This record gives sequence, C-alpha cells and structure tokens, in this order.
Amino acid sequence: MESLLVLIAIAYLIAPIVAFILAVGARNRNDELAIRLARVERLLTAAAAKPAAPAPIAPAATPAPEAQAGPAQPVAVDTPTPAPPPPSTEPSAALKPTSVPQLATPAPVATGKSFEENFGTRWVVWIGGLALALGGVFLVRYSIEQGLIGPGVRIFLGALLAAALIACGEWTRRQEKLSDLIPLPSANIPSILTAAGTVVAFATVYAAYALYDFLGTGAAFILLGLVALATLAAALLHGPALAGLGLVGAEVTPMLVASDEPNYWALYVYLVVVTAAAFTLARIRLWRWLAITAAVFGLLWMFPGIVDDRSGAVPAHVFHGFAGYALAALMIVSGFLFGPPAEPGKIDVVSSGALIAYLIGPACLVIASGHQSLTLFAFAALAAATIAVAWRTDAASAAVPAAAALAALVIAHWALDLNIEQLVGPPGPMAGAVPEPARSDAGTHLMFGGLLAALFGVSGFFAQGRSSRAIAPILWAASSVLAPLAILIALYHRIAGFERSIPFAAFALLIAALFASATETLTKREARPGLAAAGAIYASGAVAALALAFTLALDKGWLTVALALMVPGIAWVEKRRPFAFLRILAAAATVLVIVRIAYEPRIVGSDVGTTPIFNWLLYGYGIPALSFWYAGYSLHQRADDMPARMIESAAILFTVLLAFLEVRHLMNNGDIYRDNTGLAELALQICVGLAMTIGLEWVRGRTGNLVHNFGALVVAALTLAGIVFGLFLFENPMLTGRPVGGVFINLILLGYGLPAILAISLALIARGTRPMSYRATAAIIAVALALSYLSLEVARSFQGPSLSFRLTSDAEQYTYSVVWLIFGVVLLVIGMLLRSEPARLASAAVVLLTVVKVFFFDMAALTGVWRALSFIGLGLVLVGIGLLYQRLLFPSRAQA
Repeated sequence: MESLLVLIAIAYLIAPIVAFILAVGARNRNDELAIRLARVERLLTAAAAKPAAPAPIAPAATPAPEAQAGPAQPVAVDTPTPAPPPPSTEPSAALKPTSVPQLATPAPVATGKSFEENFGTRWVVWIGGLALALGGVFLVRYSIEQGLIGPGVRIFLGALLAAALIACGEWTRRQEKLSDLIPLPSANIPSILTAAGTVVAFATVYAAYALYDFLGTGAAFILLGLVALATLAAALLHGPALAGLGLVGAEVTPMLVASDEPNYWALYVYLVVVTAAAFTLARIRLWRWLAITAAVFGLLWMFPGIVDDRSGAVPAHVFHGFAGYALAALMIVSGFLFGPPAEPGKIDVVSSGALIAYLIGPACLVIASGHQSLTLFAFAALAAATIAVAWRTDAASAAVPAAAALAALVIAHWALDLNIEQLVGPPGPMAGAVPEPARSDAGTHLMFGGLLAALFGVSGFFAQGRSSRAIAPILWAASSVLAPLAILIALYHRIAGFERSIPFAAFALLIAALFASATETLTKREARPGLAAAGAIYASGAVAALALAFTLALDKGWLTVALALMVPGIAWVEKRRPFAFLRILAAAATVLVIVRIAYEPRIVGSDVGTTPIFNWLLYGYGIPALSFWYAGYSLHQRADDMPARMIESAAILFTVLLAFLEVRHLMNNGDIYRDNTGLAELALQICVGLAMTIGLEWVRGRTGNLVHNFGALVVAALTLAGIVFGLFLFENPMLTGRPVGGVFINLILLGYGLPAILAISLALIARGTRPMSYRATAAIIAVALALSYLSLEVARSFQGPSLSFRLTSDAEQYTYSVVWLIFGVVLLVIGMLLRSEPARLASAAVVLLTVVKVFFFDMAALTGVWRALSFIGLGLVLVGIGLLYQRLLFPSRAQA
C-alpha cells in the first residue's frame, strides 16, 4: 500500500509538469501556424491585386544595355505602370507549405532573440529538467526519512523513474520528428528528459552498489559502463549535451566503483571501449570538444596506478597507452584513415593534441617505472608512429616536435638521475645509509637515444618539400635538429660527466657535417613552402653541433666560448637565409651564455690562474664579446629589433665585464672575489670606464644605435659614481692616509691625472653629439680631477708618501695658491684657443676658488713674506686675466 502511495505521489508530481510542457509545445505550434497562415494570406492578396502585364510587341532592333546583361525582356508600350507594392514585413519561413505556391519575398532583417523568447523557449525548459532531477531526489529523500519504503523499493523506483524519463524523452523526440512544422529555436526538450533519466540511472546503480550492497563490484562496474555507453549511443539522437554527460559518467565510473585489489587490465579494457565509443561519436557528429575531453581523460587515467610496480601493472599501462593512441590516430586525426577530412598543409590542433596526450602518458610511464626496457621501447614505438601519422597528414605535424621534446626529456631524466633520496642522503661516513638507486643499462639508453635521434633527424630531412604550407616543414626541421643535439648532450652528461670526450665530440662533428649537407641540399632544391626556413634551421643546427663538438673535445671552460661562437654563426646564416626564427635563436644562445657566466663568473672556477691578462677571463669574456659585437652588427643591418638589441647589449656587457674582471684579477692576485678595493684598483677601473665611455661615444656617433647610446650613458653614470664616491671620498689619500708612492709616478697620477685627461677628452668628443649638460658635467669632472691631482702632488712634495690634513707649512699653502692660479690661467688659454666657453667658465671657477682661499685662508694662516707674496701673485694674475679678456675676448667693450 505504501509503495502504491509513493507511485501515485510520483505520478501526481510529474504529470502536471509533463502536461504543462506538452501544452506549452502545442500552443507554440498553434501560434506559429497562425503566423504562417496570416503571412500566406497577405501574400496571396498582394499577388491578386497586382495588374496583369501588358501584351508584348516586337522587340526593338537594339536592346537596351540592361537587357544585354541579363535575359531578354520584352519592351512594353508607353503606358503608365503602377508602382510595385511595398515589401512585406513578415519574416520569411525556412520551408513553405506544399499546398501554397512559393512566392519570392524580401529577406527580413535578422534581429536578436528577446528576453521573453529566451525565457519561454530555453530557460524554463532547462530549469524544468533540473527540477525533475531534484524533485526525484527530494522525493526519495523524504520517503527515506519517513521510512515509507525500503532499500529495494527505492532502487526499483529509481530505475523505474530513469526508464520513464528516458522513454518520455524518446517519445517527445519522435513526436517532433513526425511533425511537419519546424519548431522555433529552443532548448531540446527530448535531450533534457533523456539526460535527466541517465543521471537517475547512474545514481540508481551507484546507490545499489555503494549504499545497499545489492550489487558486487563486477556487476556495478558493468552496469555503470553499460549506462554510460548507452548514454553515448543515445547522444547520436539527442545531441552533444547527452554525449558529454555519458562520457563523464563513463570515465568517472571506475572511481565510484573502488576495489582493494585493482585490476588494471579490466580497467583499461573498459576505458578502451569507452574511448572508442566517444571517439566514434565525435567522428560521426564532428564534435571536436568530445574528442578533446576523451583524450584528456585518457591521459589522466594513466597516472593513478603509474607507480604500481606489481607484476602485470606496467604491461597494462603500456596497453592503455597503445590502445588510446591507436584509437586517436584511427578516428580523430584529420586526413588519416577514418578521421575527418583535412585541409592540405594545415595543422589541426585536435589531431596533434590527441596524439600528444597519448605520448605524454607513456613518457611519464618511462620515468615512473625506472626506465624499464618495455616502457622505453613502447615509447619509441609511439614516437615512430607519430612520425608515420604526421608523414601521411600535415594535420598531425605539431605532434612531431612534441614527441622529440618528450624523447629528449626521457633521456635527460635518465642522464640527470634525479632521486630525492640521493639529494638529501647523508655525506661522509654515513654516505651508505641511503642505498644507491638502481641504474639502467647505459647500453639500452644509448641504443634508445641513438634510435630516436636517427628517427627524428632522417624523417625531418626527407619530409621537406612535401607540404603546401610552410609551417609543417619548419616543425619537421626543428625536430630534426633539436632532438639529436638534446639527446647527445644528455647522453654525454650521463656517460662522460661533462669531461672531455673525443668519441662524443666525434658524434657532434658528424651531426654538424650532416646538418651542413642538409643545408646545402635544400638550398639547391626548387623553391617550396618552408624550404628556405628549413635550410636556415639546419644551418643553425650545423653551427650548434660544431660548437658542441669543440666543447666536448676541449676543456669545460670552452663551453662558454662554444655557446658564444654559435651567435655569430647564426647571424652569418641569417644574413644569407633571412628568417625570423634565426634571430630569436641567436638571442636565446646569447641568454645561455649570460646564464653560464652568472653561474660561474670565473669561467673555469679556481683554474683561472694568476697570470695577468692572458688567462681564462680573456678567453671566456673576450671571445664572446667579439662574437656578440659581430653578431649584433650583422643582425642590426637587417632590422633594429629586440634580438639585435639584446645581442648588442650583451656585447657591451661582456666588454665591460672583461675589463672589470681583468683589473680585479690583476690587482688581487687572481682572486676576483676578494673583498678589498684600494686606490690603485679603483683608479684603473675609473680609467677603463672613461676609456670605454669614449669608445662607445665614438661608436655611437657613427652608428646612431640606441643600444650604443644607452650603453654609453650607463657606463658614464657608473664611472661618475666611482669618481665622486670613490676617488673624492672613500679612497681619497688625504682621508685614508695610505701611501701613494713616488714623487711624480705614483697613484695620484693614475687615480687623478689620467682620469682628468680622459674626462676632458670625453667632453671634447661629445661636442656636437651630446647636450650641453652632458659636456658641462664631463668638463667639471675633468677640472675637479685635474685640480685634485695638482693639489695632491703638492701635498706629496711637502708631506711624503702618506698624506693628511695635518698642519701644513706656509710654503705649502702658498704653493697651493700658485698652482691653482697657474691652472686657472692654463684653462683660460685653452678656452680661448678652442673657443670653448665651458673651459673659460672652468677657469673662472678655479680663479674664484683661489681668490676665496687667499682672502679667507691665506690672510689668516700665512705669515711674513708668504702672505705678501700670496697677495702680490694673486693680484698680478688677476690683472693679467683681465687684460686677456679686454684685448682678446671683448675688445670692443674694453674700448667703449
């Protein structure tokens, strides 16, 4: 009796909803029929009101121009023709009733759906479907809470409700199909009902298994799988929403039905069936999203048991990868076997992505399984299959470089031997506490790596010229070059440990020769899309392989040199084979060199030695600097783009670093990390900085290059900071008291005299190219350095090697004034000869400084004849300066 009441309640709840849906559908059809009949009636009325065309007469001898362009028209008599009726504003139907003659009507202007239309035809249906599912859930929950029905009846009613919803969905679908009316664009009611039924079916089977133990693991697994497959099959009739629901349900089923003893073979056989159904449906209906979703699930299902090393687990994983890859190749890849049609030369994202997904899983399996031989050869077979599929259709060409990258990753993982236990294992006497990891046979990996390198290298070359577009040959060439080089480097690291290895150098030299031969062969072929770019890639590979050969054959410090030599080589190739990829490749190689020196600025570590100048710093920084200067110049001739600017900046950087580190090396007995900087080292750095600024200004003046301009400003700013804070403050010998050396050949000459000459030279070379503020700053620094040099030399003459601001003699103070005045006069003469206003202003500043010293210091500090001589000398010099100004600079004003 209780069961009967529940059934009546369910019917009571569902019947009004179904009746409402049917009523709304019938009303919509009646309204549409009324609209169409009204439109047809208007059209018939307009056609009946139109007067008959007058009888034609004999056509004229020469037809009108309009008649020549179209079918011949009779010429009407000169009788007034009524105006045509206004065009109908009714929307045109897609199909006309067969009983009414079809009349040509103007196409209406398309308008967007209104809120009311969306609400009535879409939203209420979607919400209704959701309400059906939730209503069933709430009803069952209520019956459980009230104790009305037992577990068996609940399962039975759930199955009955699922069957009823699915049957209702099928019935409404057939009713729409039998109707001769085309429904308005709306939500698909049959699909909503069927989807709700499949959700209830999934929930019913799962509840029978997980909640009530009515079903065993095997039975629940089979039933859930059947429901999912049936849902996918029904999607052929009901649309994509149902397909997505069925696929998600099928893929989630194994997670719902868990077991303490997982059977990987049963799981993967089931997943193969689900994947085959999804791929078949995606192929038939051309649902790309369904293929992508199935491929993503196939990849994700590789990981839950990937670390399980029990017997039979690894072969099952290999089967899963092989089966999924085969299904994707058969059904999804465009232009291959049963896949959809492909556009020649075009890469299809879904085709390539599906293959890549089923390559990632086996690659991860190789790593997780400890590089077992079965997984290695399985991955090699899939890589070969990828090449074969891409050979047949360009749609899968993007999977080739992905396969090459994964192959290099697998070899690199083995080469690096990454093991977290070894990274944190105890050193010293306890080093054996953590067991050594099992190492795979090097011979297996040598064969595996050599096979893949040859596979990608050969296929990439022979694939050139086969495509109607450029992108596919470029991808083939990139894979052909990068895979062999990456695999060779990884094998070299694992076997030779980055030590010198003549055999590996020979292999690199062989690869360079093969790439060079490929470049020459492609150059001689008839022009085809992508052929020139592929030739440029092979040429770059030849340069890289040659640099690698030098690196492997020579000491490890030459790695920096070899990488740097790649850059001018690539620039040379780019000059003859213009291709944007080469410019990016040159910039990338430059970044690698910068990273290399950032890791170890000494290039070869402590082996840099103590030999001045001619040491590894000269080779490790000098050769890259020269390489970057040439490469930047070569690339800049074609375009002033980011790669060219990066390489030009690197040229300046390495030149600056070479000079800076060589000075550090020279002054610290080879230890560039020494935390000490004296006046001698600082003086050399200042001289080098000023000299480099002058050189960059000279280069900038001839190239007009933005990078050279910015580099000159940066080096000048750093040098200025060194002068102000280093020479004038922290390393000033008057403040430190450190000895300066001999009387004239001493640190004062090196730190102040030579920089003064270089600074004034900078001011002169910047005339006409830099603004007045720049030249004035350089002139002021030059004057300050020169004045400091003269003053410090006077102090050295009176005080000896160690200088200080202690009490000085009258003769020393007087000498300062004399020297300053002479210097001011010399500056004035130079300014007159060069017609330089900054020099004359500097002279005036020095003279004023001397005047201040004489009147405010010498007057009080000097005594006797020294005070008199100081004022007499100052007066004579000032009169002489005034005479020079009156006679030479401003004679007309003096006469006035």
